[in-house]
Amino acid sequence: MLSSKRPFLSILLILVSINVSTNSLNPHKYIEVNAQKMVLILRNENHLFKTEPEVFKNKIKVIFEPMIDFNRVSASVMGKSSYLNASSEQRELFISVFKESLLDTYAETLAQWNDAIIETDHGYSGTGGKIISVRQYLKTSNEKYPIIYKLRKYKDGSHKIVNIIINGINLGQTFHNQFQSLALEFDNDIDLIILKWQSDFFADG
Repeated sequence: MLSSKRPFLSILLILVSINVSTNSLNPHKYIEVNAQKMVLILRNENHLFKTEPEVFKNKIKVIFEPMIDFNRVSASVMGKSSYLNASSEQRELFISVFKESLLDTYAETLAQWNDAIIETDHGYSGTGGKIISVRQYLKTSNEKYPIIYKLRKYKDGSHKIVNIIINGINLGQTFHNQFQSLALEFDNDIDLIILKWQSDFFADG
């Protein structure tokens, strides 16, 4: 189930890996600085994926995890009805499963993007209440992908990504549709949905 999303997810990871220390920067600089940090890791430490894969994955996860609002994203993926019907334990479990599946999937697929070049479109701006949009382009030797980041600004002045649109593909909506499909399949049984999500991920990995 998750394997079909990996090409897009791997691009996502390259472009949106955010370090907490840069969280106070304006959104465009925030994205740009940390995207370039990720590119450096891919170019200079890409060999670790073959020799020490867990070390490579952890380097990616340390950068990637703090920049996503997993609570908000997971709630959006579940949808209002499923989220409200789920117990607090079920919500926490899905957040954990969802986060781990993405972190591991991204890290496993990064190695192929060691030739990436990042360009930030500083002329592009988009706001909608607390949501700020930033656009970048990822260029590989063969392709060019437009990326739009949706960042939420919080009271402390920090920003976290809550959605990304990659080459016209809305990842938040894609995952939401995926969850809803499982909800129909398992008659809204949250436990079974989580179990299926997790089992499909490990089957892919």
